[in-house]
Amino acid sequence: MNVMTVDGYHAKIEYDEELDLFRGEILGLNGGADFYGKNPKELRAEFKKSLRVFLEVCAEKGIEPRKHFSGKFNLRISPELHEQLAIAAQAEGKSINLLAQEALRLRVAS
Repeated sequence: MNVMTVDGYHAKIEYDEELDLFRGEILGLNGGADFYGKNPKELRAEFKKSLRVFLEVCAEKGIEPRKHFSGKFNLRISPELHEQLAIAAQAEGKSINLLAQEALRLRVAS
């Protein structure tokens, strides 16, 4: 996945073949904000404009711009994977939760 970052906000970047433009979608917002550009320089400039407008609208309406995340989510996995995780965690003297956090941290860091 191609991600661009501006001022601590992240956007997923994709190519829109129909428009022959790159499209960015700002992630983690309480609402939608996207932008288009022909090249990385234009895309970054449009990202900044779109973000500025989004933040101004949020300020006017008293809306928190970023989604709130509780730090909890449910994950459904197969019983076999659950067993493998439990055994691996127990062998390392860790909880399944800690083992999963470590694996998720590695995944999002790459």
